[in-house]
Formats: sequence, C-alpha cells, structure tokens
Amino acid sequence: MPWVGSPEKYRADTGRILSSIRPSVEVMTNHTTASRPANLVSIRIISDDVARLAEFYEQVTGTAVTWLTPDFVELATPAGTLAIGSTRTVALFSPGSARAADNHTAIIEFLVDDVDAEYDRIKKLSVDLSVDLSVDLSVDFVNEPTTMPWGNRSLLFRDPDGNLVNFFTPVTPEAKAKFGR
Repeated sequence: MPWVGSPEKYRADTGRILSSIRPSVEVMTNHTTASRPANLVSIRIISDDVARLAEFYEQVTGTAVTWLTPDFVELATPAGTLAIGSTRTVALFSPGSARAADNHTAIIEFLVDDVDAEYDRIKKLSVDLSVDLSVDLSVDFVNEPTTMPWGNRSLLFRDPDGNLVNFFTPVTPEAKAKFGR
C-alpha cells in the first residue's frame, strides 16, 4: 500500500489525497448490477376485503383470479399481474408499510378493445351486481370515455377500495402502433 504522500494517492485534477474508499466507489459505480433491466410484472393492492375486491376485478375484467392463500389473489393478464393482498400480509414486509384503501396517486390501467362498449357493459354490470350480490360492487365512474391528448380513449372509475382504474383503447394511429393495434 502506498504511503500517504505517494503520488498514487493524489488525484491529478485536485491535488487532494484520496481515502482508501475510492477503489470501492469506482467498483460500485462502474459495475453493472444486472444482465437485464428490471421487468415490472405485478402491481399489488392491499385491501381489508380481498374477496370483495377480487370479485369486483373478476367482474369488470372478465378474468378469473387465482387464490394463492385466503389472504392473497392474483389476476393474471398477458402484460402483468394485479395482485390483491390482505392487510394481514403487510406485517410480512414491515408493519404499517402499506394501508388499505389509501391510494391517491396510482391508476391501474387495462387495455381493452372498445372502451365505449366496456363503459356500457360496466354500467349494466354495476346495476346487476348491486341487485344480485350481497356485497355492493357498484362502480363509481370518474368520467365517461374521453379521448386523451396522447391518443387513448379512456374510462376512469374507482374500485370498491377507491383505487382509480382506467380502461383505455388506443384511437390515434400513433397510439394504435404503440400498443400493436
């Protein structure tokens, strides 16, 4: 190891003596940590009532959920999975790290073939579910289908826990190309 006054420990551009941490920092900043970039595969919602939310998403998406435990279900789509976990699962990560029905920033988005037809179907489904089931699964619509500046026609509504859901259909040539439609 060079002595403190050694030219090997001086940085040419500043003349400062570098600590022995420099080689570690260089290794950390010049080293790639993964051979592939991260791949988003799942979004998880925490709920006080997993069964109610699972039923809601099954009804609005037409896709069955898979119950992995009484406290955890997954709704798998070709693009990714919407997971629903009970508040009892939060303690497995860190107590209090997530709260049910407290999302005010994320929007769960589903690509659909015809957002206007889905709007009509969900309106009817909402009425039918409220009448036929013992649990109120009526849909709280935030807006009717609206064409957005980025080329998607979007329908926003809330799930029973208040999470925002967006059903959208690309309508401009650019948006259609982006989604392979």
